[in-house]
Amino acid sequence: MGSPIVVMGVSGSGKSVVGAALAQRLRVPFGDADDFHPEANIAKMSAGHPLDDDDRYPWLERIGQWLADHGDGGVVGCSALKRKYRDQLRSHHPETVFLHLTGSIELIGRRQASRPGHFMPASLLQSQFDTLENLGDDEQGIEIDVDQSIDSIVDEYISRTGQGTP
Repeated sequence: MGSPIVVMGVSGSGKSVVGAALAQRLRVPFGDADDFHPEANIAKMSAGHPLDDDDRYPWLERIGQWLADHGDGGVVGCSALKRKYRDQLRSHHPETVFLHLTGSIELIGRRQASRPGHFMPASLLQSQFDTLENLGDDEQGIEIDVDQSIDSIVDEYISRTGQGTP
């Protein structure tokens, strides 16, 4: 199969929808990091407060365990905004590959505004961009601009990485 993939980016970049489409194309399981949050984290974000690293640690551990359990080729959508968060995920499966979905704050803000009822309020988008650390040269992964169709993003990922090709 292949290595587990983390589809990363700020809230509203399309991690869940792209991750699910990529997992379907690769015929592997998909996990949405939102489903790994403890209730306290969801309540904090719903109240308009960003999570701190203490909040994130157990959440990232749960996601990392999912990656280890799906080491032969699962896809998870997870913000993974900081290098240390990605390092924590990689500690569970060192061959984890990252797909960083990128876009302007204006584009992401428009997308986020079209998601009524999501627990991450648009007011926290700037804090997400402020926190974001792009992939380092030594990190296994690629960046793809989200200003295109989901199928185009998935096609570009597969084309550039060779994952999912016979």
